[in-house]
Amino acid sequence: MTQQPRDTPQFFLTSPAPCPYLPNRQERKVFTHLVGERAAELNDVLTQGGFRRSQSIAYRPACETCRACVSVRVLAQEFDPRPFRRQLAANEDLVGHARAAVPSAEQYSLFRAYLDARHADGGMADMTVLDYAMMIEDSHVRTKLIEYRRRGQDTGVTGRGTGPLVAVALTDTLGDGLSMVYSFYDPDLLSRSLGTYLILDHIERARKLGLAYVYLGYWVEGARKMHYKSRFRPQERLTPDGWARVD
Repeated sequence: MTQQPRDTPQFFLTSPAPCPYLPNRQERKVFTHLVGERAAELNDVLTQGGFRRSQSIAYRPACETCRACVSVRVLAQEFDPRPFRRQLAANEDLVGHARAAVPSAEQYSLFRAYLDARHADGGMADMTVLDYAMMIEDSHVRTKLIEYRRRGQDTGVTGRGTGPLVAVALTDTLGDGLSMVYSFYDPDLLSRSLGTYLILDHIERARKLGLAYVYLGYWVEGARKMHYKSRFRPQERLTPDGWARVD
C-alpha cells in the first residue's frame, strides 16, 4: 500500500452548529489544514474554489439544505470607483502601509474596541491578546498586515511615520488577486465609512499589482451585515457552474 504524501490535503466536516448569518438554521463546514511547502499554492486553489482562510485552516460552508453563502470577488481591473467618491474623499488623509504579519498591542487595542462596538455578541467577542496574535501569526501562506494611519501625524515610531492607527486589514496575496481575510477599524469614526474604504483601497492595490480580483468572502442574500458586498461591481459570484459575472 502506497503511503499518502504528507502535504496532500485531507478534508474534514464539522458538526452542525447555529448559523451566524440566518436565524433558525444550522451550518456545517468542510475544512483542511494549510501547512507545508504547498500551503500557498493550496490556498490559491482553494480560494478560487470558494474557500476562506482562518489561521492555518481553509474552510467553506457545506450545509446540507442551504446554499445561501456565496463567494464573491470584485473584478479589480474593471472597477469604477466614481460612485464611491464620498468615501474616498472622507479618507484621503489616510495612508496604508503593508508590513509583515506581526501583531502589536496597538492593533489589539483597536481590534478590541471594534469587537466591543460592532460584534459584542459574535463568536470572536471573547478573543484574548493571545488569540489575536494567533489569528495574525498562524499562517503558512503569503499574507500581510496593512495598517492605515492619518497622513502627517508623526508618532516617532520607526517604519510607521504617520499618526494613530485607524484601521487594519489582514490580507493574503494570491496568484490572481488579494483576499481580505479580516479587517477592523476605529468604530467611533462612522462618518468615514472605513469598511467601504478598506475594500476600495484593496481594489486599487490589486489594480496596481496587475491582479484580477479582490476576494471578499461570502455574501449572504437576506443577511443585513453582508449586504455591503453586493455594492462592489462588476463582481463574480461562485455558482455550482463556476464564477458568474454580476454587473
